[in-house]
Amino acid sequence: MTLPLELTGVALAANLASHGDRPAVLTGGRVLSYSDLAQRVEAFAARLGTVRRLVVLAADNSIESLVAYLAALASGHPLILAPAGNDAALESLITSYDPDVIIRPGASLPSTVPGHQAGPLLEELRPGTRHELHPDLALMLSTSGSTGSPKLVRLSHHNVQSNAESIAEYLNIDGGDRAMTTLPMYYCYGLSVINSHLLRGAGIVLTELSVVDPCFWELFRNRRATSFAAVPYTFELLDRVRFTDMELPSLRYITQAGGRLEPETIVRYSKEGQRNGWELFVMYGQTEATARMAYLPPHLATTFPGSIGIPVPGGNFRIEPVPGLDDGELVYTGPNVMLGYAESPADLAAGRAVHELRTGDLARKHDSGLYEVVGRRSRFVKIVGLRIDLGQVEKTLHNLGLQAACAGTDQRLVAAVEGNHDERLLAKTLAQSLGLPRAAVEVRAVERLPRLATGKTDYPAILGLAAPPEGPGRTTAPPGAEATAAPEDIRRIFAEALEVTDIDDGDTFVSLGGDSLSYVAASVRLEKALGHLPADWHVTPVGNLVAKARPARKRRRLFAPLETSIVLRAVAIVVIISTHMDLIAWPGTAHILMALAGYNFARFQLGGDRLPRLKRQARSLARVVVPTVAFIGAVMLLTDKFNYTPANLLMLNTVIGPSGWTDAWHFWFVEVLVYVLVAMMALLAIPWADRAEKRFPLAFPVALIGVGLLARYNLVPIDILHTRPVLWLFALGWALARARTVPQRLILSVIAALALPGYFDNPWREATILAGILLLAWIPALPLPAVLHGLFGTLASASLYAYVTHWVIFPDFKEHTPVLAVALSLAVGVAYWAVSMRIMGRVLRLGTAAPRKPVNSGRTKDKKREGLPPAARA
Repeated sequence: MTLPLELTGVALAANLASHGDRPAVLTGGRVLSYSDLAQRVEAFAARLGTVRRLVVLAADNSIESLVAYLAALASGHPLILAPAGNDAALESLITSYDPDVIIRPGASLPSTVPGHQAGPLLEELRPGTRHELHPDLALMLSTSGSTGSPKLVRLSHHNVQSNAESIAEYLNIDGGDRAMTTLPMYYCYGLSVINSHLLRGAGIVLTELSVVDPCFWELFRNRRATSFAAVPYTFELLDRVRFTDMELPSLRYITQAGGRLEPETIVRYSKEGQRNGWELFVMYGQTEATARMAYLPPHLATTFPGSIGIPVPGGNFRIEPVPGLDDGELVYTGPNVMLGYAESPADLAAGRAVHELRTGDLARKHDSGLYEVVGRRSRFVKIVGLRIDLGQVEKTLHNLGLQAACAGTDQRLVAAVEGNHDERLLAKTLAQSLGLPRAAVEVRAVERLPRLATGKTDYPAILGLAAPPEGPGRTTAPPGAEATAAPEDIRRIFAEALEVTDIDDGDTFVSLGGDSLSYVAASVRLEKALGHLPADWHVTPVGNLVAKARPARKRRRLFAPLETSIVLRAVAIVVIISTHMDLIAWPGTAHILMALAGYNFARFQLGGDRLPRLKRQARSLARVVVPTVAFIGAVMLLTDKFNYTPANLLMLNTVIGPSGWTDAWHFWFVEVLVYVLVAMMALLAIPWADRAEKRFPLAFPVALIGVGLLARYNLVPIDILHTRPVLWLFALGWALARARTVPQRLILSVIAALALPGYFDNPWREATILAGILLLAWIPALPLPAVLHGLFGTLASASLYAYVTHWVIFPDFKEHTPVLAVALSLAVGVAYWAVSMRIMGRVLRLGTAAPRKPVNSGRTKDKKREGLPPAARA
């Protein structure tokens, strides 16, 4: 029977207009009032129709998804929430439940609401419904994160409304509050934040930014947010960004749920909140209870940090004895307990099948009246806030044709797979499908799955297959701690940085195909692992590095040296982008990067026979050209906002482009760098030049400096239109990498000091370039706070990609939020670098997959692979 929709909606979504012109949704660039939001919800509800239908929404943290969610909730259409961006999970739910309507992120037909330009894509599979839908059914959420499991929790209108009211009551939410969305909407915890704030007319600061992103905190301050939600993993990230040192005057409280937080962390953050005027609410819940079942009053957090607290308003606990155990199972009752589960469309017609919730957790009640969870009975784990059904994970692996079994804790998931498989690839695939961090998933290939005497799977044995926390590749020392690595650590770093699976003792970073783009990430990791990194480590055989490894020790250091070339690259890209958007005026750092390019060319692209060296140089050049051209092509294809030309795609604008400055000149630096690299590759391919460079490693680049200076002083007509010749700077960096004595470095420094004045007719710019060259010449490493090494390493690695992409990112933000524009430009550059390096690394090594000839032919293949991580051996 189809009921009138106005009688079946959830009140918090249907009554939005009652909050008037209060701000409802705030983003970085807009504010939507409750009146505006109500109009959009009403308009979208009209599109859903007057016949009650089953709707699937692929939700992200966008205004469009929020409107679609509220429209379904307000008008009584039963809604299944799925994760946007996970096509496999979405298709699994569609296949299992055959919805009438599918809503995906993306542009759609314009709304009739004034000012509303676009919305999500609404796909109507049928005008009515083929399902029998129970009148109480409002919302269905997955029980196991983003796996796409067909097992859903059925929630009623009263479940959603009552739990929002309960949460709003104990958090004392009012119209002045504003919550940041740190969690995805399709996750019950993230959804409960939205529901409880909309109920009270409070604001929602809608974002998908991470707490490690400086833009998140800038948005937090600009929008005067009062709270944010955290899972246990969030606190690790907060420590990483030094959250406790931040000035956040509007912060009123932090909530924590999604798994057990260590009592020490609870005490530490609770005390920090007491000092700074905010509170920490530790909470306990399950999707089956809509969201929340218990909370720990903030004033008790330092005294009872191991407790889940007391039931939420309207709820009750009891502990049911479990035979053979001292502690019983925690059972919850309350108006937020689900109707029951759904595993097929037939279940959508069912009414209430559950009246109390058996949590599967073992608990005890203390004399204080507080409850404490002490263990679990179920096959679920919570990792970074996501509830993972281990049985469903096993089914996923079985569907891939694998015989597998899974075990886990709240820190990691371990899967044992029978047969010889690529462990690293399987772990990466599994982590992506589950929405988990890669480090939280381990896959181990075994000959046979471990079994008990009864024939049942031995899950403790599977959990024991996990690498120990202090094992290879796992650095648990705090920032600034000096430690030395085992041989496996060193080989693992090489293997992961260069994506190779065959490393000999005689191999070096350079011989394995390393270049300046992969050098930074590898050097930062090696420095952390070894404590001290030799200046010539990149040409030192792996066996020698292993031999230098001493027994592990740790010594905390606040400051530690970081290679000057890395610091210069990181600082230069920040300064370049900041200058381009008029945040500062500091020209010259791009030409420091040109000298650094020559410096790294000498370190990574020389040595060895001509043909292998030429291949290595070509691969390195491809890592520059392909991502640049791909990005330019994508921009030209997707927008006409920038006047890029085919000359940009061919990287010839600097030669044949327009004489005046236009958008087409955005990539002059990359083009000139490519010209110089191609010229050097061609020169060194000549036999006599190859012999000369090897015989006179310093004199050869000094001669190139002389050739470049002829162009710099216009003594020969070698000029590329309006770009002053930079060959001499490239050659100067090359020579600095070859200089071994103080007199040699002194002579090169004098050349730079004499040649730079008048180069740009800008003393500040010339002084900046000279300062960078002198730092490179005389100071091998700069002392920096150890906690910043990772940040500098990431920015240095991504510097080229940030330079390429930032032109497209910052124009929309430059005028009003230049700091946000810089941060966003850097973040996009880092993301593009990460994706490009992974793709290019795989593609460029397709032709080199065959085993290489061992340096030490006396060793067997098995011996040669002993030091590699299991993923590399598989």
